[in-house]
Amino acid sequence: MSKEHEYTNGEVTIVWKKDLCSHSTKCWRGLPAVFKPGQKPWILPEGAGSEAIVAQVRQCPSGALSIRTVGGASQPEARGQVRVELSLNGPLLVKGPFMIVRADGRVERREGSTALCRCGASGNKPYCDGSHRKAGFRDGDEQASDQPR
Repeated sequence: MSKEHEYTNGEVTIVWKKDLCSHSTKCWRGLPAVFKPGQKPWILPEGAGSEAIVAQVRQCPSGALSIRTVGGASQPEARGQVRVELSLNGPLLVKGPFMIVRADGRVERREGSTALCRCGASGNKPYCDGSHRKAGFRDGDEQASDQPR
């Protein structure tokens, strides 16, 4: 399982699971005052208010980013039906509670959003690590945007 890194502003804690990151760039494009790739540390929670941080973390398509409140409770997406979205030229985005059963019988329970590889190039299968960009993976629908459908 992915090692967790935590960054707090005293109100909320941003939890980053590097191994789940699909490198969508949504975090730093959406809130560049907090998410600064190339810097160490790369997450600076004092760069914005807690509400803005929570709203941006909820945009993470892979589930690599999540929020813990001061009381320690994690805040995944609301529960309900499992939803699977095709990301154009990218991963399958699975949203909701589900489990992955590995060939050796290990079970991983997931909630919220998880990006699963569908190009076959990920070095972290079954999770997307953004390798589809280098591999040149294409759906064949060249006129649509890179946003989930």
